[in-house]
Amino acid sequence: MALSDASHRIVADLLQSRTGQELTESRLWRLPSALSAIFRERGISNVDQLVCLLANPGEQQLASEVVEALLNNETYFFRDHAYFATLAHQVLPELARERAATRRLSIWSAGCSTGQEVLSLAMMFAEQPARWAGWQIDILGSDISSKAIATARAGLYTQFEIQRGISVAQMLNFFSETSGGWQANDRIRSLTRFQQHNVLDAAPSPARFDLVMCRNVLLYFDVATRQRVFDRLFGALAPDGWLMLGAGETVVGQTERFEPAACGSALYRRSGNAEASAARPSATGHTSPQMERAHKRA
Repeated sequence: MALSDASHRIVADLLQSRTGQELTESRLWRLPSALSAIFRERGISNVDQLVCLLANPGEQQLASEVVEALLNNETYFFRDHAYFATLAHQVLPELARERAATRRLSIWSAGCSTGQEVLSLAMMFAEQPARWAGWQIDILGSDISSKAIATARAGLYTQFEIQRGISVAQMLNFFSETSGGWQANDRIRSLTRFQQHNVLDAAPSPARFDLVMCRNVLLYFDVATRQRVFDRLFGALAPDGWLMLGAGETVVGQTERFEPAACGSALYRRSGNAEASAARPSATGHTSPQMERAHKRA
């Protein structure tokens, strides 16, 4: 194995050890471009030199910077509009009926990146004030990236970011233009909270969510790690709750914890044999065609 090949693998192993994410051979090509800013800051030009620096025990901060640089934080408001339409017309109305007694909803956006998905959900509630009057709405966004969570908490977006996915009316209704960008207003920020979290860890509080959105996260895990994530999501979801995955993801052939919901693609419920499944380790070794194709695209 050439030195550069070995160096690429060392960096990929660093990412996997810190996050659980797998950087497959087909995606190693993106390392130089993803790490270009670090190369410039450190006065180096390639991955081999980077690995030499990482070998220094005193370079723990550099290791963290490398991991941050390799995380895919691609997101935008109302990404996959059809899925949000399904939430608006089927999932949320059903939850409104099922939670009418308590008038409380807890939603978790796992792998929320810089917060656009969470704020998109908040806008959906804010646009229906009569329906949700008197309700306690808690939308948690989590991500393993500290930089992404810092941006999400700030709720401040560039002109490019603010124009991706929302209408001019929504932009003017829920954001204010400032010298630093477009700031989300308190109407939607008051419904949200953010925290740094690895989806492989125990679910954040309250750990019994009515809706969990974990979209375009599973693509980056190997089969065994993906099963661990499904176990975590199973434990985090209320017995009658909903799970939404990304367009290239599925539970089919991946886990017995969930099964496709009757309405809408990418929606899942806890399966009828979930309790029996929870009592034993998952043993599937199959990766679905959808995930294989989506992983290659990523």
